[in-house]
Amino acid sequence: MAFFKETLIGRIGMEEEDGCITHLWFENDIVPQNLEQAETPLIKEAFEQLELYLNGQLKEFSLPLQPEGTPFMQSVWQKLLEVPYGQTASYREIATAVGNPKALRAVGMANSRNPIPILIPCHRIIGSKGDLVGYSSGLDLKRKLLDLETRR
Repeated sequence: MAFFKETLIGRIGMEEEDGCITHLWFENDIVPQNLEQAETPLIKEAFEQLELYLNGQLKEFSLPLQPEGTPFMQSVWQKLLEVPYGQTASYREIATAVGNPKALRAVGMANSRNPIPILIPCHRIIGSKGDLVGYSSGLDLKRKLLDLETRR
């Protein structure tokens, strides 16, 4: 099931499969066709938590997530979940945390293929020199999300 809703940062879609959130899409993302659309209780809860987050009232999501990806991607996404609200980590730090300090490009690729952005906070990953680099929905949104977290 999938459901789309207007939020403070634009139209967002979420998908649930087997009791877990599997995807979050921004309005400019390519979304699979023929998705069955309905607001399930889990998707409703996910949008409520997202709204609280965007209003600065929630720092950590408590939702069952099930992103699909390779074991390496899964390990990267797990490390992204460990980056605290309002803080950032570099691609190098994530590569080191998953046990492969030279895998900067692979970490970048896993980060860019994160199917559940915001809920798995890939926006908190920055360049080694502290610069904002890469975000599938644009650096403006990445900056907005980071600013939201640092203001709180």
